[in-house]
Order: sequence, then structure tokens, then C-alpha cells
Amino acid sequence: MSTENPAESRPLSESEAEAEARRIIEGLWKSEPATTETSYVDRTPVPPYGTAEPVHQEDHRIVPAWAAGVAVASIGVGAGITGVGCGVWLVCQGFAAVTLTSVLFVTLPIAAVAAAVVAVGSVVRSVKAANVTTHHHYSGAVHQEHNTQITNRSRWFGRSDTTVNH
Repeated sequence: MSTENPAESRPLSESEAEAEARRIIEGLWKSEPATTETSYVDRTPVPPYGTAEPVHQEDHRIVPAWAAGVAVASIGVGAGITGVGCGVWLVCQGFAAVTLTSVLFVTLPIAAVAAAVVAVGSVVRSVKAANVTTHHHYSGAVHQEHNTQITNRSRWFGRSDTTVNH
């Protein structure tokens, strides 16, 4: 392999190329990196007793407070949505597992309660129909206006404000 030296126009021999490469590599290992100061030490003497005066320290927050609040809120909302999603998944799993037996177990108690309500309602209606009499029981004040109209403000079997014209 032949390498050309830009300073000279003739190509370097293999031994010269190896020597040049070794010189460059050794030069890199011998060089020291530049040191930069990365910390600060306060040289103020510490008092032997008592409390020291507070020293103002600059606030170097990386994240603003509102962003941290938004992050916490989004974690809470995410956890809540995850719970809702799990609930929806369980309901969908239940709908996917619907069989005739499960439908009957759910609807038969509802139908039994509805039949009992209808039966009680029909018994109450028949008892009301048997106890209807022609007696009219009024209670309340009667007000007569101009000898032609009588207004009775009482309840009579579910009716109110009965007006009789004479």
C-alpha cells in the first residue's frame, strides 16, 4: 500500500508510512487534555459557633412548575382512563359471553318482579272498584259569591276546585 505525503511529491514506502502512523498515534497519546473548572468551593470561613447567614442560591430549575403540574395531572388522568378502559373491556367481554342461560338468569327475576307488580295493581284496582259508594264527603270552606256561584275548595275523590252555578 502506498501513501503520498502532501509535502513531498514522492510516495512513502511501507516502512515510512508505518513510522509516520506510529508518530501520529504516539503524539495523540502524549498530549494532555485541557482542564476546565467544573465546580466552585466557597472559601469563606465557617463560624465556629452559631448559625451562618443564608447565602442566596440561584434557582436553576429545568422544568417550570406549571409543566410539572400538568405532568402530574396527566398521570392521574391516564390512570383514570386506564380504569375506565378496563371496565369497558370487562363489559365487552361479558357481552361477548352472552348465552341463553345467562340471558334467562338476568331477565327472569326482572319479569317475576314485573308480574308481581301487575298482580298487586290489579288487586288494588278491583278493591277500589268494589268500595265505591255514592256518599259524598266534603271538607273545607265554602264561599258563595253574588248568590249565583258557590265555590268549594275541597278534595273530593281526587277532584278539587268544584264550582256549581245556581
